[in-house]
Amino acid sequence: MKDRKTQSKVPEGYTNEELLSLYQETKEPELKKELALRYLYIVKCIAIQMRDVYTGFTQMEDIVNEGVLMLMTAIDKFDEGKNVKFETYASRRIRGMIIDIARKQDWIPRTLRKNLRDINEVSMKFYSGHGRYPTMEELAERMEMEPQKIRSIMGKANLSSVLSLDMVLEETSDRYRAIQIPSDKRESQPEENFLDQEFKNTLAKGIRSLKEKEQTVISLYYIEELNMKQIASIINVSEPRVSQIHAAAVLKLRKYIEKLSRGEEKEETYVSGII
Repeated sequence: MKDRKTQSKVPEGYTNEELLSLYQETKEPELKKELALRYLYIVKCIAIQMRDVYTGFTQMEDIVNEGVLMLMTAIDKFDEGKNVKFETYASRRIRGMIIDIARKQDWIPRTLRKNLRDINEVSMKFYSGHGRYPTMEELAERMEMEPQKIRSIMGKANLSSVLSLDMVLEETSDRYRAIQIPSDKRESQPEENFLDQEFKNTLAKGIRSLKEKEQTVISLYYIEELNMKQIASIINVSEPRVSQIHAAAVLKLRKYIEKLSRGEEKEETYVSGII
C-alpha cells in the first residue's frame, strides 16, 4: 500500500489550474480522476440550482452522474488558449447538458398553453368578482381540478420560461466572451473586468425595467431560490398570480436582453401576461 502511494502520479501541492495544465500535457488518467474529484462541487451546485428543471422526470442523483461524465469530457476538451476559466467552461457544458435532457422529455404537452389560458381566465373572472386573485384551492374548485394538477401545469410553464431565459443569458454572455484577451491570467485584465461588468450592467438594467412586484418575484425565485408557494406567502398573492408575474417578468427580461444584444437601445413597452 505504501509503494502505491509513493508511485502516485498526482503531485502534491498543485493548484487546480496547475494540475489541469499538467493533465493536458501528459493525459495521465490519475490526474484526470483527481481533477474530477476537485471539480465535483461544480456538478453538485448546478444540480441543486437547476433542480426545478428536471425534478418532474428524473432524480438529482441521475443528473449528478450525468454531470460527472460531462465534467470528464470537459476536462479532456478544455482549451486554455481560448482564455476562459475552466470553472466557467465546465459550468456551461453541465448546464447545457441538463437543458438538453429537459428538452428531450415530453415536459411541455400540447395542451399546456390552453390550460394556462383557462387558468388565467378563471383567475381574472374571480378577481373581477372578489377584488383579489383566487387561492389555489379556490382556483382548483372552479376548474374542477386537483390543486396539484394546477401546480404541475404552472410549474411546466415556469420551466419553459426559465429555460428560455437561461439560453438567452448563456448566448448573450458568450457574445461578450467572444473577444479574445491575450493573457493566461484573464481575470486580472481590465478588459475582462470590463466585459464582466458590461454583462452584469445589462442584466441589472433589464431587471430594473421590470415592475416592482416582478423584480421581487425574480429576486426571490432566482436568488433566494424560493418556490412559487413560498413567494406567494411573502408578497401576499395567490400561487397562480405569482406564476403569472413570473412568466411576464421573464418574457420582458428575455426580450430586453435580446434587444440590447442586437444593439437596440430604444425602450419598448411590453404587455404583461402569462406565457
